[in-house]
Amino acid sequence: MAIALITGSSGLIGSETCRFFHSQGFDIIGIDNDMRSYFFGKDASTNWVKDQLESELKNFTHFSVDIRNSEAIDNIFKQHLNEISLVVHTAAQPSHDWAAKEPVTDFTINANGTLNMLESTRKYSPDAVFILTSTNKVYGDTPNFLPLVELEERWEVSSDHKFFKKGIDETMSIDNSKHSLFGVSKLASDILTQEYGKYFGMKTSVFRGGCLTGPAHSGAELHGFLAYLVQCAVTGKHYNIFGYKGKQVRDNIHSKDLIDAFWQVYLNPKCGEVYNIGGSRHSNVSMLEAIRLIKEIKGYELDYTILEDQPRSGDHMWYISDITKFRKHYPDFKYNYDIKKILTEMITATEEKYLNK
Repeated sequence: MAIALITGSSGLIGSETCRFFHSQGFDIIGIDNDMRSYFFGKDASTNWVKDQLESELKNFTHFSVDIRNSEAIDNIFKQHLNEISLVVHTAAQPSHDWAAKEPVTDFTINANGTLNMLESTRKYSPDAVFILTSTNKVYGDTPNFLPLVELEERWEVSSDHKFFKKGIDETMSIDNSKHSLFGVSKLASDILTQEYGKYFGMKTSVFRGGCLTGPAHSGAELHGFLAYLVQCAVTGKHYNIFGYKGKQVRDNIHSKDLIDAFWQVYLNPKCGEVYNIGGSRHSNVSMLEAIRLIKEIKGYELDYTILEDQPRSGDHMWYISDITKFRKHYPDFKYNYDIKKILTEMITATEEKYLNK
């Protein structure tokens, strides 16, 4: 039986990946040590997801291992020598704000941890497909220097610019910009993964994600804006918007749509490829638009403050992913969720979690 090894297995993308590939007949090895609770506090813990996976998935084995521990990672791979056919590496320190608090922790998790995963795969399962969830923060703040136009509820790129129709593609420069320390550590992991594909011929693919979201997201103030926004609206908690008049735009891709992209790669892997992935023009929203939509969908009015003098350093004012390259390589990929469907599902899940205990 095929084995899929998933890091960050209790997180949003990791857990969805576990469930999907288990449904496809894989044995699942999950690696997650709940660092999210260390980053964002006990409310952001993902242990509840781990408990669900252990209860629901017959062929799921969990390891509470730190990806910085190369010996421990090696030992897991050695136990399944040449048996692992897929590695999906989602484990990371995910917040560019948090990274500035502990730069060494951030870099060693994101960069060194990825190197450990690549090396163990190369040594013990070299034929495995290796997928990395990277980030659009590898482009730094370069998107902010696009010709942006202020509209009533959002920033938008000028209609005569090449990125207007489909969004930002992989040709955007990663140089000479403010990335945040998080962006730097993720860029290191991104390029490492590409290089292991191009240099060693491994089947590696990198996904530079916009906002990855869904009902299993343990949102926190410094990460997972849509999940945390919904949580605050449903529970009546105050929400702070950091700068840009609340008009900053993100494209949002549902976790299940992203896992479908993983499946396409597994079926037809490449070596050292990189793809922008996100909701694209199909599914994107500004902060103010999301607040309005939540009210329209279920009547929740968010109590919020716009901290106009406190924009997050290096934050994007407008980012929409152009996924043309991925669709060219994988024409069978299609979206199942748009922004309204995503928000509706997240509101229902948040109500069940917080209001129906």
